[in-house]
Amino acid sequence: MSEHAAILFANEAFYRAFADRDLKAMEELWSKEAPVTCLHPGWGVLSGRREVLESWKRILENESAPVISCRRPQVFIHGEVAMVICYEEIEGQFLVATNLFRHEGRQWRLIHHQAGPTAVRVVEEEPQPEPTRPN
Repeated sequence: MSEHAAILFANEAFYRAFADRDLKAMEELWSKEAPVTCLHPGWGVLSGRREVLESWKRILENESAPVISCRRPQVFIHGEVAMVICYEEIEGQFLVATNLFRHEGRQWRLIHHQAGPTAVRVVEEEPQPEPTRPN
């Protein structure tokens, strides 16, 4: 599997954990070695693994939390760190999100998630060509 595909897989696993309300899967996705941060829409900055995972626990246990789908993910690789920028569809509305991953061992793990409002309305999926790494 290419690094690009591995990062997309990790990003999809994040949204799958959200959709399935799977706290254990969510916990496995976040870095265990690096500092982590999260900015949910309308929230303040969350810093540290404990605080970030507590926020996800509250969200995933909330039965009225909306279903979120990832649309048009774009991968940017910077050595041992990768960024996925995508749109999140929530009940017909869209947010733009940035997910940062760090290569830990054999996996890409989340170190930062941020989502916020956007005026862009995603109409259809567009295939993304696999980028090459800069030399």
